[in-house]
Amino acid sequence: MFGTGVLSLPERLSSLGYSQALMPILFGVIASISLWPMIWICSKYHAKNLFEINEEILGKSLGKCINAFIVIQLILLATAKVSNYVQLIQSTALQEQTTSIPLILVLLLVLYIVNGGIKNVARFCIMAFFITIPMVYFLKWSINKGDISHVFPLFNHSWNDFFVAFDQGFNTVFGYEVILIFFPYIINKQKAFKHALIGIWISVSLFFLTTLVSVMYFSEWQLSNVQYSVLHLFKAGGFSFVERIDIFGITLWVFLVLSSVSGYIWASMKGVNSIISKRKSSHVYIIATTIFVILTLPLSHENLERAFIVSYRIGYGLLLWPIILIALHFIKKSRWNHE
Repeated sequence: MFGTGVLSLPERLSSLGYSQALMPILFGVIASISLWPMIWICSKYHAKNLFEINEEILGKSLGKCINAFIVIQLILLATAKVSNYVQLIQSTALQEQTTSIPLILVLLLVLYIVNGGIKNVARFCIMAFFITIPMVYFLKWSINKGDISHVFPLFNHSWNDFFVAFDQGFNTVFGYEVILIFFPYIINKQKAFKHALIGIWISVSLFFLTTLVSVMYFSEWQLSNVQYSVLHLFKAGGFSFVERIDIFGITLWVFLVLSSVSGYIWASMKGVNSIISKRKSSHVYIIATTIFVILTLPLSHENLERAFIVSYRIGYGLLLWPIILIALHFIKKSRWNHE
């Protein structure tokens, strides 16, 4: 689930300098390993999503408390993606204007997508992928002007630099954990792991290509200091009929942002339905309003970023949560066998 994270991924990994090129591969390996427990626990409860599994294993009271925590986390992740895209628009295209109108338009489009249900969200994600994948072509100018020697040596960094880059960069691959919520809607569940892996590695391949080209094209100072550096890769060349190709890229990127935000909001809506034990379409409007209020509060960009960084770090817990559920599942199963 792409957002705007990949646009600033070279900057997030800049503590590694030119050694950052292989980091997306490591992210892909970790994502693949953490995907297996998600699929396993979901396969044991075919017709139930994560929220229902929590209540089944932990009991209703504790399960609902955990679910409320997960819903807050999902809303914060969606808010971070919307915030990053709106900030991107303001810093590149609408520098003299407020972001209220773009924010409202993005949320209205998300509401339209989510109200169509999970099938509509899935269709939009597929459409967004095929609309935006041609942007890879824009990297050819940077490749031609880049220097492949920047890539070597591969491991010229300290462990501290590595952990800083990992902490700031791994959240770029977040999104696959939503399979914990939409797993019951998958028709061919036996192939869910295979298909999810394919999706992860398509994304990782694009992340790898982006970081590799960035390392080839930019200096180490530029990797650390140029904001949304991937847009500058697009500007390395251009078409005679497009004045600012970076604006063209931002316009197409909204499809990726909408697809990822729609997935998070749909998942958080299912969580609210589970907590309240009622299915209401109004819940999605409450979630969208919450996001709007958070982003229009008189908070500085730095304070918002700190809150989002905390939510990213808490997000690691959501990736590890299925492992805890598997352990509790076996404990509960062994008790049933003894009885």
